[in-house]
Amino acid sequence: MKLLLTGSSGWLGRFLAPKLEAMGHQVIGLDVAAGDYTHIVGSVADRSLVDQIFSDHGIQAVIHSGALHKPDIVRYPNSAFVDVNVTGTLNLLEAAVQAGHDRFIFTSTTSLMISETVRAGRAGGAEQAVWLDEEFGPLKPRNIYGLTKLSAEHLCRLYHKLYGINVAVLRTGRFFPEDDDTLEVPSGPNLKANEFLNRRLTVEDAVEAHIAALDGIVGMGFETFILSAPTPFVREDCKQLVEDAPSVIARYFPEAQALYEDKGWVLPDHIDRIYDAGKAEKLLGFRGKTNFARILEALANNRPMPFHHDPSYISPKEAI
Repeated sequence: MKLLLTGSSGWLGRFLAPKLEAMGHQVIGLDVAAGDYTHIVGSVADRSLVDQIFSDHGIQAVIHSGALHKPDIVRYPNSAFVDVNVTGTLNLLEAAVQAGHDRFIFTSTTSLMISETVRAGRAGGAEQAVWLDEEFGPLKPRNIYGLTKLSAEHLCRLYHKLYGINVAVLRTGRFFPEDDDTLEVPSGPNLKANEFLNRRLTVEDAVEAHIAALDGIVGMGFETFILSAPTPFVREDCKQLVEDAPSVIARYFPEAQALYEDKGWVLPDHIDRIYDAGKAEKLLGFRGKTNFARILEALANNRPMPFHHDPSYISPKEAI
């Protein structure tokens, strides 16, 4: 299949493109920055460029992972987020419909589910952790990033309703380098490891989820999926997770405390949100391979962590 992959130079794109090619797909990469898997340097906000790509390359499906992200808020005006995240998505949807596509994969974010109230967690007086699945709402994004990604999701839903194109919206948890990667206490790797309990997945698992959606969404219509490592917790744990997370963790992983102490790491004293990726497993057959148990297994056997940690990472568009 001839695929247009937007964001092909980014963190996800550099892992997703070679995997798609190894499966036999022909990938045309589009990004504002040059990269190993980027064939066309340009913006999804440029409708004439999008139309030309579809015409020149006979695109058969789109994986739209390109976007301005949360760290870009300090670098770009709000109008740029609207241009890229909203208008860019509209341009791709219109081109896909005109080309008769039967599927569209949109990389969204769990960030749009995190209102100021959810983010405040225990500090804001929350009595229990928030269980975040696809039915959670109402959605009240706290910044221009979340607002424009939610607007793009609405466009995806509208184009499915109007034209019948199958759309998979993938709300990804954390899988990319973050500002807190450079912290010392707790360290970046320590924080990442903790997040596999409730809100993180590896980039490799994010890739597998996109592939599962590309293959599986046809015939489903419009579906939204949360992507995160399988959480060990259940809804009944939510109150105690806010009050005393280590005691809950100890019930599931009795060895965790000692392994963390040997590493000089700390477990979270509270957890205020849980991402539930069960729908993706049920409908797409996707289940993240890396979970907290694998973190502990690596610690127990003195092996490298099963996730990427790159505190020196700079987004390719910022290196231009």
